[in-house]
Amino acid sequence: MTHHEPVLSFAFEARVDIAQSERIGHGVDEELWFTPITGGTIDGPRLQGTVVAGGGDWSTKRGEVTELSAHYLFRAEDGTLIDILNRGFWRATAEVEARAERGEPLDESEYYYRTQPVFRTDSPQHRWLAETVFVGMARGENGQVCIRFYAVE
Repeated sequence: MTHHEPVLSFAFEARVDIAQSERIGHGVDEELWFTPITGGTIDGPRLQGTVVAGGGDWSTKRGEVTELSAHYLFRAEDGTLIDILNRGFWRATAEVEARAERGEPLDESEYYYRTQPVFRTDSPQHRWLAETVFVGMARGENGQVCIRFYAVE
């Protein structure tokens, strides 16, 4: 029996516009934050379109790790709405976190910012999104959250 190693294939990048994060509060050793999603663009070899305003990211910070749970919509170039639930982690040292909060540019090797998106749509031309496992490689850039989505082949 032959075992295959997973291969990642770049599908598209979402450049997500966000508003100021707001602290909600929570338990003794964690903080819950909400970041509104206000729009954005999608571009790549397998999908083009826009990010629909109105979703958001609920993030829970515990020490140097932040657990992310974003729920929002894409509108494909052909008008199709695509639901996305994107969960993941941001992990960085306190020094890198402080630099990020000041808006300083960071090299992607200085932090861990990965997501596990799940897409839903009944559109035949975009059904592949709902039937494929993806990995997201995220970064902050010019006030946006930019996520490169890779299909696991």
